[in-house]
Order: sequence, then structure tokens, then C-alpha cells
Amino acid sequence: MSLRISSSDLLLTNAHFYVDGRGAAGVESMAVRGGVIAGLGPVSRMSDLIDASAQTVDLGGRWVLPGFHDAHVHPVQAGLEVSSCDLSGGERAADYLDIIETYSLANPDDAWILGGGWSMEAFPRGLPTAAALDRVVGDRLVFLPNRDHHSAWVSTAALRLAGISASTADPADGRIERDVDGEPTGALHEGAMELVRSLIPDSLPAQLESALLTAQARLHAFGITGWQDALVGEGLGLADSLDTYLSVKGSERLTAKVVGALWWDRARGAEQIEELLERRTRAASAGFDAGSVKIMQDGVCETCTASVIDAYLDRHGEPTDNHGLSFIEAGDLARYVQLLDAHDFQVHVHALGDRAVRDSLDAVEHAITVNGRRGNRHHLAHIQIVHPDDVSRFAELDVTANAQPLWACHDEQMVGLTLPFLSGPARGQQYVFGSLLRSGGRLAFGSDWPVSSPDPLLGIHVAVNRTEPGGTYEPLLAEQGLTVVEAIDAYTSGSAWVSRRDTTTGTIAVGKAADLAVIDADILAMDSSQIASARVAQTWVDGVKVFDRN
Repeated sequence: MSLRISSSDLLLTNAHFYVDGRGAAGVESMAVRGGVIAGLGPVSRMSDLIDASAQTVDLGGRWVLPGFHDAHVHPVQAGLEVSSCDLSGGERAADYLDIIETYSLANPDDAWILGGGWSMEAFPRGLPTAAALDRVVGDRLVFLPNRDHHSAWVSTAALRLAGISASTADPADGRIERDVDGEPTGALHEGAMELVRSLIPDSLPAQLESALLTAQARLHAFGITGWQDALVGEGLGLADSLDTYLSVKGSERLTAKVVGALWWDRARGAEQIEELLERRTRAASAGFDAGSVKIMQDGVCETCTASVIDAYLDRHGEPTDNHGLSFIEAGDLARYVQLLDAHDFQVHVHALGDRAVRDSLDAVEHAITVNGRRGNRHHLAHIQIVHPDDVSRFAELDVTANAQPLWACHDEQMVGLTLPFLSGPARGQQYVFGSLLRSGGRLAFGSDWPVSSPDPLLGIHVAVNRTEPGGTYEPLLAEQGLTVVEAIDAYTSGSAWVSRRDTTTGTIAVGKAADLAVIDADILAMDSSQIASARVAQTWVDGVKVFDRN
């Protein structure tokens, strides 16, 4: 699909348009000129705004929302995984082993079995074993990250190749799971994954481009017209995708509106800023926005690696001395954020635990103290736990809460692997979207795909109901639920804001780009328990249709 804005006029008719948090009364048509919304209103008033030869599209009474923007996603990684040993469709350990065995038999010549997407709750204590893998693949090399990509399931052959044994020390930023004798069992967490992942050959440029295009098509199918790629660089074992984006954009195959968050190497320091500046300039010369920098500050709660204020509990509910991992010391983080802000980089921080959130907010506050308010729209991603004392600081410091709403519910992973190990106060501060908005904060929504589904309608469902679609658990902190309008806005205008595109997209208004998601149901009026049943029928970017379910 061409990147060029459509030069032909367009008339969308017989539709309901979401404008300013409601269905706009008397608006049944939209006129589009040169990819930009030229008018909204009765069809009789649109003829003067467009050429007589304009294409007319009858939308059959459907709802038109602004195109969704995913504020935190990993498309290249997702595209690679869905094209390899994709475990995202499984639910039980037996499902995963069946998929792996089938893939292994179908790809006997591959040096490595790669892919991923398994869920921790499918295994006792969330820990799969190399022994189970060996039974279905034999002596083959296997590296399969779980769905949150903070742990990996590896085979005995992979452990052997990496030289991981009972005598191998845990890296400072990770952990090797072991049996009672200290022998590795086949699960690696955080930095320990690199012991195996560093041995895997890089993907070829053509593979990376194919992965990006595969992901783009899938994201468009969910009404997503733009995103922020949360890892552009050589990080977490991924090949650098900057050249991938520049190539696909240069050949006019990049139809989405993308911001690339350049990866901050936590093993290095401020000396890498000069390289980041060069990469930003090179991207800008090709028309690609790489003005954000991604810093990964902590891990995840399920493996007790998210950085928390109150120590984790053990399996008996007793406090431990484990406060998780802070990958960068708080003082260093403050210095790096201040320097990046001084160069007008936006800083995009993975901060999941409340200590990581606090350290990140402190870092932004330090940047403001030194640099003044430069308006760089910094944001913290994931924010699973936010201490009550820090909720109002998001608004005070103009830091956007970049949240993944699909996680804000009780599910097997939350109930079995997270809540039992958190302190009481932390359990009461899970995904506090309502509190953040009520304190004047700004929300942007994303998926973290391939960690979880990229479907914004599923995310909106959970943000409103605080339950899984069709789930049986009680809502997770129901008072933190959002209205449908608040959830839509977080996925549209909020995420467009954080990608610095709010003046041109993110809402339906005259003068803005015709970036649209056509929905088959009125999610404003329907029972909120049914929101997840709605589907995207069409997606338009700059007045060009990039997806049609029919």
C-alpha cells in the first residue's frame, strides 16, 4: 500500500462519527480532500467541499472512530514470532508442546527453533522445563520467550551450547532457574536470557522487512493507524530495526505513522547519547521520527524482578529481602534522563513496579530542575504499581502514563503468580487508571504486542470493566475502571499526543488526517460487557483504505 496521501477526494456516508467524546448529532458524512478531513455534516453540505468525481463509500450505518494509536508495541519482534513457532494460541503446557513438536517436525533443517508466546500460568510456579522440551524435540536448540519476554524456555542442547551449568553464576540483571541440586532447569529470566540468546544468528534484513510488513497488516486489521515502536536498536537480543523502517518507508510500504524509540543500552552510560543523536538525525533525513529513547528500568512482577518499594513475599506470605531489579541506579537514571531531555529526546521508560515508577518520576523532576520544562512529553510504560504518593506527580511533571489496559484484570497469571507475592499496599495499587485521570494525569494506551493482543477493542473492554472478556473473576479494583470515552481517548488522542502527532491525527476534526477505524457496533451505547464483541470493519490512513474485513 502506498504511503502517498490520496490525491483523490473521498466522501464517506451513512455513518456515525465519534467527535469530542460522543456521536456527533446531524453528522452522517465526511468529506476528505488530499487525505485530510475537509468537512463533517449532512451529505447535502459535503458536495461543495470535494470534487464531483470523488469516490463515495457507503459505510452501512457503522461507527467511525479516530484511528487507534498503539503507544507501546514491538511490531518487528511480533512479526518474526508469528512467522515462526508461535505459541500465542496455546493455553496449557500440553498445547505448547504439541505446537513445538509440530513445528520441529515441519522444520527439520532449522538450526534453532525460535518463536515464543507461552503463558507462565500454564506451568507449575510459572516455570517450564528443558526436560519437557527435550521429549518433543530431542537434542535440538530451542529458545522460546514467554509472552511478556522477560523469561525464556530453552532446551538442554541450548543450555549446553551456552555452557550453563550448576557452576554458572546468575548475571547481575537476571536469574537462572535451578533444581534443588543447583542444576539449570530450562527457564531463564531477564539478563540470564542473553546467555543463550546471544548465540542465535541475527535475522536477515529481508526477514526483518517481511516481519514488519506482516505486523503492519495485522495492526491495521485492528484499526491501528500509528504506533510507537518501543525498541529500535540492538536490545534484548533483537536485531536493530532502524534500517528496516527506513527501507520500508523509503519504498513507500510503511502506511502506518510510526515513532521509533531508540534503545538505551543499560550496560553503557551517557557516552551513547552521541550515537543516539546521529541515529535520530539519520532517521529524520529519511522522513522517519526516531526522537524517543527507550530505557528499561525494571522487570516484571511474575518473576519478582519488577522494582518495588515493599519487598516481595515468599510462598508462605512472609516478607523476603527481594525488592526486584533496578537495571539502572536511581542517580544514574536521573542524570541520563536530564541529558536526553536537554537534547530534546522524549524518554520512554519501562517502569512496572512502584519503585521503578518513583525513580523514573524523580528522574524527570531532576531534568525539569536542571533544564526547565522543555515539553518533551516523557512517558512511563506499564505502570502496574503506582504508590499513592506518586499518582499526582504524573500531572505535576507532565508525564504520560503509557498503560497496557489488557493487563488490568484478574486472570490466572495475576491471581496465581502476582498478587500472592506482593505486599498488601501494592495489591491495592494495580493499574490505577481512574486515579491517574482524576488527579489530572494523561493516559496513553498500548498493547506491548507480542506480549498481549494488539486489539484496542479488547483493551477498551478491560479498561472499562476491569475483567477479561467472558472472565469469571471479580473485577480488579473496579473503582479504577474508566468510562468508554476515557478508554477510547487513551487509545486515540492520548496515544497520538505521546507520539507528538496530536495536531494532525488522533481525533476526528476538520483539518486533521483522515485516519479512521470503522467499527461494526456502537460501543458508546452497548452494554459494556459486550465491548469485546465489536470488530473493526475498515481502517483508513490519510484517506486511503489499508484494511477491509470484507
